[in-house]
Amino acid sequence: MTTTFGIVIIGDEILSGKRADKHLPKIIELLGARGLQLAFADYVGDDPDRITATLARAFAGAREWGDVVFSCGGIGATPDDHTRQCAAKALGVELALHPEAKALITERMKDTAKEQGVPFDADRHDNIHRLNMGVFPVGAQIIPNPYNKIPGFSCTAGEGAVHFLPGFPVMAWPMMEWVLDHQYAHLHQKSAYIEKSIIIFGSMEATLTPLMLDIEASHPGVKVFSLPSVDHPVYGRHIELGVKGVPDAVAVAYPALLAGIKQFDFKLGPELVR
Repeated sequence: MTTTFGIVIIGDEILSGKRADKHLPKIIELLGARGLQLAFADYVGDDPDRITATLARAFAGAREWGDVVFSCGGIGATPDDHTRQCAAKALGVELALHPEAKALITERMKDTAKEQGVPFDADRHDNIHRLNMGVFPVGAQIIPNPYNKIPGFSCTAGEGAVHFLPGFPVMAWPMMEWVLDHQYAHLHQKSAYIEKSIIIFGSMEATLTPLMLDIEASHPGVKVFSLPSVDHPVYGRHIELGVKGVPDAVAVAYPALLAGIKQFDFKLGPELVR
């Protein structure tokens, strides 16, 4: 089973344009630094039914294919935060205050009281409410938060898992790294992907399609891609044609692609490696 990685980004503020999503490029960066690749991304607003349906798909993929999914946003305790409740509903389990989360949140509240120079009162209404941030689906595991100690959580499903993080990048990104390095270190570099491509001028994608199909059929383990552009600042109108996959497979497929291209009378630009 090949582990694939995905991300779910939750929040009306992203879909309305109030805030620009920064999680997608960051997780691509973090995965790429470890020789891994993002397979899919979903965006959903603060609608409980849609969140539940989206998370149900994520859990289904985790069970069936071993997907690892990061979910960012909506794990707070305000009325517009629904992710914890929706995760429990998608799993068909109850919610409960996680003992370790309770301890961490209480520790954070004590730190805050000390910073403010006031005595800590565990029974104060707002402190009791803050413990809701540690109410997770039964069976969840803690994800530590180095920024303010308020944890995220993970729920396993089959061979995969969904990891729930805050929407704030300053918290979410180090938590992503912790998950990748503590739970998936055994996958680092083993599925490293590279891309090799060439810039082609004066061609249409339809002309190149038979060659693309032939390369994929003849070289299992690689994907052929075609990326057309009409107004590139350097190359103008062109097609970037290439192959991507594990290095050994690309090393065989890319020369075959170049040989196929030479059958046409195209003007060629530079070759690219990523």
